[in-house]
Amino acid sequence: MKNRAIIQVFARPGAAACGWLCFENLKFPAALGRGGVCALKREGDGATPMGFWPVTQVLYRPDRLRRPRSALPVTALRKRDGWCDAALDRNYNRKVPLPYPASHERLWRKDGLYDVIVVLDYNYARRASRRGSAIFMHVARRGFAPTEGCIALKREHLLRLLAVLPRRAVVAAGRRCLAPKDLSNDCHSPRRLR
Repeated sequence: MKNRAIIQVFARPGAAACGWLCFENLKFPAALGRGGVCALKREGDGATPMGFWPVTQVLYRPDRLRRPRSALPVTALRKRDGWCDAALDRNYNRKVPLPYPASHERLWRKDGLYDVIVVLDYNYARRASRRGSAIFMHVARRGFAPTEGCIALKREHLLRLLAVLPRRAVVAAGRRCLAPKDLSNDCHSPRRLR
């Protein structure tokens, strides 16, 4: 994790699907997977995978918001964009054009959850069948209802995070504290909490 900006994500004590996301002086409430944070993620288990996951790119709905300010690559979604979640398909855990013959989810959603998507490199660069797909940071439901394994924030919080996030950022999911040598930001005493 040397020379990487670390985004800490962890569950609140006694609430596996409710947590916090901390980066530098920002601390935001976050919804996590309904299965909590788990070390052995499987397709469909509803868990947020524990570990260190590089942030790769941003996708957004151009009909609902302006291009987000970010140092990461940013791409506008199209109505025909989907994400393959069929574990045995050659495009498993990849963006695909719709219609698509294998199981997938639509990225162009009516509910606004995918108005902004931050793709994490969980089972993405080196895919393994049935290890989980479509692990994103995205917009939270009202009341921070649990996700299917993603990390969800209020839209304004996600946009604020993207505006300050450097290109070489990594999510540390499930770790309340990192060793001092690995800690590039301190979540325990944020200067600003909103």
